[in-house]
Amino acid sequence: MKFHWYLPTHGDTTTIADNRGSASERVQSHLQPTLENLTALVRSAEDLGFEAALTPTGSHCEDSWLATAALAQHSRRLKFLVAFRPGVLSPTLAAQQVSTYQRFTGNRLALNIVTGGDDLEMRRYGDGVDKAARYRRTAEFLTVVRGAWSNPEFSFRGEFYDVAAARMAYPVDTLPTVYFGGSSPEAIEVAAEHADVYLTWGEPPEQVAEKIERVRDAAARRGRELRFGLRLHTVARPTEEQAWRRADELIAGLSADEVRRAHERYLASGSEGQRRMAALTTGELVDARSLEVHPGLWAGPSLLRDGAGTAAIGSYRQVADVFAEYARLGISEFVLSGYPQADEIRHVGEGVLPLVRAGVPVG
Repeated sequence: MKFHWYLPTHGDTTTIADNRGSASERVQSHLQPTLENLTALVRSAEDLGFEAALTPTGSHCEDSWLATAALAQHSRRLKFLVAFRPGVLSPTLAAQQVSTYQRFTGNRLALNIVTGGDDLEMRRYGDGVDKAARYRRTAEFLTVVRGAWSNPEFSFRGEFYDVAAARMAYPVDTLPTVYFGGSSPEAIEVAAEHADVYLTWGEPPEQVAEKIERVRDAAARRGRELRFGLRLHTVARPTEEQAWRRADELIAGLSADEVRRAHERYLASGSEGQRRMAALTTGELVDARSLEVHPGLWAGPSLLRDGAGTAAIGSYRQVADVFAEYARLGISEFVLSGYPQADEIRHVGEGVLPLVRAGVPVG
C-alpha cells in the first residue's frame, strides 16, 4: 500500500467548525499557506515515509503547479500529486510543463485530473462548458497529453481541441502517474480509458466495492487494468477514547442550523460524489458518535466541508484496521489528511503506518 498526505495550499484549520465563513473570515484560525509552513509539512511527510503530497486546485488556494515546484526544491524524495483542471490549460502546454517538472524535480510528479468544480467556480475561470461536455473535454485533453508524450509529433482534431504537430523539446523519460476520480457514469468512462489510478472518496466499504466493480468492468472493456485509491481523513489517537474526544472537539461550536444549511447545499450539488457524501448523514447534529456511518468510519468532516467528508477514526490499531478493510476491496493507495495537518500527520505516520508496514495482523 502507498500512503500520501494532503497539502493545504489554502491554509489549515484546527477544527472542522473553523471551516465556517469565508476565507478572509477564517484567517485567524488558519495556518497560513506560506512557503515556510508548507515546507515544514512537506518535510514531515517525507521524514515519515509518505509517498506523495496532494494539492488542491481552484480559486480558493495557491496555484498547484507553482507551489509544488517551489516546494520540490526544499525536499529530496517526496513526490507531488498536482491537481489541476484541464479546461483552463492547453493540453500541449500541460505536456510541456510535465516534461520540465520531471527533469527539474528528479521525476517527482504525479497528476490529479480534476474535471471541474461547481458552475460558479468554473465561471471564475471563464469556463462555461456544462458538466457532460467537461468530461468529453477531459478525455480529449488526456488523449492529446499522452499523444504528445509518446510521439515525436502528435496531431489531433476533436470537439474541443485542434492540435497540429505537438512536440516536446525534451522527451518525458518517466511518465507521471495519472489519478482521476468521479462518481458519475461519464467520470467512470473517462477513468477507464485514461487513468492509472482511480480515486474515490471514503464512502462505506460496500459502496466503495460497488464503485470499484463498475470501474473495473469499464476498464476491462477497453483491455485495461487500473489501480484504486481512497481519499480519506483520519482521527487517529493512541486509544479509541482519545480519538472520540478529539472528534467531539472537532465539531464543538457547530450549530444545528449551520449543519442543516450545509447539508441541503451539498445534497443539491451538481457533483454526484458530493451528493453521495451528503447522503451518508441526515443533516442533523447530535454528537460525534452519531456520525459513525460504518465501524471506524466517521462522517464528521462532511458537516461543514465539501469534497472528501469521512475519516478513519479510533486507536492506531483501529485506523490500521480500516485501511486493511479497504485494502481487501482492492484499494492500494490512501490520500490522507486531518485537523490540523501538522498534528494529524504525526499520529498517522508515527502511530498507524508502523503497524501497517510491520505487517501486524489487522482486521
